[in-house]
Amino acid sequence: MSSMTITMRSGSNASSSNHPYSSANGGSMNDMMSSFSLSDLTPEEQQLLSEIRRRKTDLMTEIQQLKDEISSVTQEMSRLEVNDETKVNTKEKQRSIGKKRFNMDPKKGIEYLINNGLMNNTPEAVSQFLFNGEGLNKTAIGVYLGEKIDFNLLVLDSFVELHDFTNLILVQALRQFLWSFRLPGEAQKIDRMMEKFAARYCQQNPGVFSNTDTCYVLSFSIIMLNTALHNPSVKDRPTVDKFITMNRGINNGGDLPKELLQSLYESIKQEPFKIPEDDGNDLMHTFFNPDREGWLWKQGGRYKSWKRRWFILNDKCLYYFEYTTDKEPRGIIPLENVQIREYSERTSKPYCFELFSAAGHSEVIKACKTDADGKVIEGRHTVYRMSAATAEEKDEWVKGIKTSISHNPFYDMLAARKRKAQHH
Repeated sequence: MSSMTITMRSGSNASSSNHPYSSANGGSMNDMMSSFSLSDLTPEEQQLLSEIRRRKTDLMTEIQQLKDEISSVTQEMSRLEVNDETKVNTKEKQRSIGKKRFNMDPKKGIEYLINNGLMNNTPEAVSQFLFNGEGLNKTAIGVYLGEKIDFNLLVLDSFVELHDFTNLILVQALRQFLWSFRLPGEAQKIDRMMEKFAARYCQQNPGVFSNTDTCYVLSFSIIMLNTALHNPSVKDRPTVDKFITMNRGINNGGDLPKELLQSLYESIKQEPFKIPEDDGNDLMHTFFNPDREGWLWKQGGRYKSWKRRWFILNDKCLYYFEYTTDKEPRGIIPLENVQIREYSERTSKPYCFELFSAAGHSEVIKACKTDADGKVIEGRHTVYRMSAATAEEKDEWVKGIKTSISHNPFYDMLAARKRKAQHH
């Protein structure tokens, strides 16, 4: 019996020569089966055949159930994969949108990322995002870090703490710091950021300087040395002795080691600073003309609609851009033969001020702007009217425009810091 069971189950091998119904003359099993009748089998064989057929049916049902289950699981998996991919794609897309928004308007970009659950609303999370910096414009990072808002100040603290300056000479630390973002042009912002840098450097390298003011002043000496050695427009290149003389008495009234100053000088001479997104001269130029920058609303000339523009006050000019990251300004207003006054807008905008020609109210202000095709055209304004977000900002802009033409606040700050370092 057992041989028959095995033979019947082995399917294609059913024509084994040992089988009682195998063809002796080589005929196929099909030929035999066509003349096969149940009555040819003994009752025991009939019962066995019936049992085999029942088990075959059960097996076929089981196989079908397994196939259905596999099919169902496969469909579920592919549906989940699609969902996961969509989720991943959506998050990636949102992250990319957030970065683009940040580059155009840092505050709005951060808000977008927080609102879409891509970033925690903490200074640590925001500073980590800025520090990683992937796909971010370094000017925009500097703009965000420079804001004098409580949250942004905490982000700046956290951002500076992400830098590791341990056992670096000051030039190396400065290289690292100034490459992670683009320093803004405004004196107060530069002062705040460089003060944080000096404090972090002294904290991680105790004993190098007697106080943070020494580190601060020397950092600026290095930056100015970089300009003097590598800016093509500077004719008189300072020697190492001149650099040493410049920094006399800044270490709490005493001198810094000559070897330290010589090594700083050599490092800068051999390798100028790498400054983000420019040739190095532009930022250094900003140090000598640090004024103001920020968003203002500007009223159109022909059409009196208000448009939000990013303004930079620098080098006796007022520049305005559509976005903080634009390379070319939309307009340039040289601050020559102009005067400034506060203005009370009766309709939509508070905190207004305006520029007008010193030659008379009907005189056109000498300025230029780009049209929609990018062509430079002469401005036709007799008045440039701007609106700030707060009364304080308006006062700062008015004061900045008035003083920047004849005066540079940055040198006052540096001189005060130098006096402090010498008599700490």
